[in-house]
Amino acid sequence: MNVAIAGGHGKIALLLSELLSARGDQVSGLIRKAEQREDLRAAGAEPLVCDLEHEDVQIVADAISGCDAVVFAAGAGPGSGPERKETVDYGGAVKLLEAAEMVGAGRYVIVSSMGADPDHEGEENFDVYLRAKGRADAAVEAAAIPHVIVRPGMLTDEEPTGKVEAGPEVGRAEISRADVAAVLAACLTDEWPEGRTFNVVAGDAPIAQALAEL
Repeated sequence: MNVAIAGGHGKIALLLSELLSARGDQVSGLIRKAEQREDLRAAGAEPLVCDLEHEDVQIVADAISGCDAVVFAAGAGPGSGPERKETVDYGGAVKLLEAAEMVGAGRYVIVSSMGADPDHEGEENFDVYLRAKGRADAAVEAAAIPHVIVRPGMLTDEEPTGKVEAGPEVGRAEISRADVAAVLAACLTDEWPEGRTFNVVAGDAPIAQALAEL
């Protein structure tokens, strides 16, 4: 599979790149800063310098042309304000979605957030973030492209366990970024059924089993 990952220098994206390249997939990572290229190459990904937040959708489409699947793993980050929640967490996800449809990609996988809701109330930064993620998810669900929406719990940098709990009603808990990356990798296979939205946290079931039971 030929996979393009937006937010290619993020922790989850780099871990995912390692997993995908190790199993023989071709991986490209979209990054804003040219100086990040060697980090992507070290993870097995081909760097593509393309500012998803500011570039025209046609330029994004040109960058991901030929990809079988795309992953939105970008984010404005915890230190960003409400404006960038809109332009990255929502706008970037939708722009990548449009670009994926333009190039005929067969799958769109988005890293969302537990609690994402377009109607979430409140004006704190995190409230704005959850609304932006919810609106992005709604756009993905309404699109024609086959999709998977993964909503992890609170992220940690712990070692992977390979075991999770997954489902639409799973409560908030922690999960390592490494295990999220493994879940994403499992969603990027020909056998995975599209059209799923689910929460995922650390648990007791092997990832393949947890996803098969969704």
